[in-house]
Amino acid sequence: MAPLRVLCIHGYRQNGSSYREKTGALRKLLKKQVEFVYLSAPHSVQEASSEAPEKENGSGPGPGGNEDPRGWWFSDVQARSFSAQQHCEESLGLDESVTAVREAVKAQGPFDGVLGFSQGAAFVAMLCSLQEQKLEPEFSFRFAILVAGFRSACKEHQKFYNPPLQIPSLHVFGLEDRVIPDNLSRELLHSFQYPQVLTHPGGHFVPAASAHRPAYQDFLKRFQ
Repeated sequence: MAPLRVLCIHGYRQNGSSYREKTGALRKLLKKQVEFVYLSAPHSVQEASSEAPEKENGSGPGPGGNEDPRGWWFSDVQARSFSAQQHCEESLGLDESVTAVREAVKAQGPFDGVLGFSQGAAFVAMLCSLQEQKLEPEFSFRFAILVAGFRSACKEHQKFYNPPLQIPSLHVFGLEDRVIPDNLSRELLHSFQYPQVLTHPGGHFVPAASAHRPAYQDFLKRFQ
């Protein structure tokens, strides 16, 4: 049986290679079922002390430190910074990120599913909305996995959340996550018609212990 091909969308201040390092345990856990393909966001992130870093429990950049931190959009247009809980009228950079995904799908697709972490998970919800609104004909994702996801607090992004998305989704979040509190991830559930949930007692990371394997496998086997 051919493995499912999954496009992986990293978190804020990560990039494709650091996210690959951080999901090593998940790749090992699902190596017979899934081929993971990693994409880097188009926007460079300037390190700023005022931003809450997505580094709790090893979620930040992989070996090599803060090399080439990237982001999918900025909630503060002037500062070119991002905070999940920052309310804003408009964002910066989302269109370029959608274009980057479109080009990746053309060049490396098709993909069966899409996996996002933190800001990447919020972005995945938007990509699924664009697909269901038939605004991105290149997209043909059959499922989405959203780890530490949330609804964007940006006003111009509210168009992505109504009506609820039909795509099958698995929502994964930690009950002790201090970067994206679990209540924010629970709010995102309402934007999906048939959400499945995997919670874990930890913080801001992609869980991949053997205890989590059944939840991932049960979700994925529907698409093989």
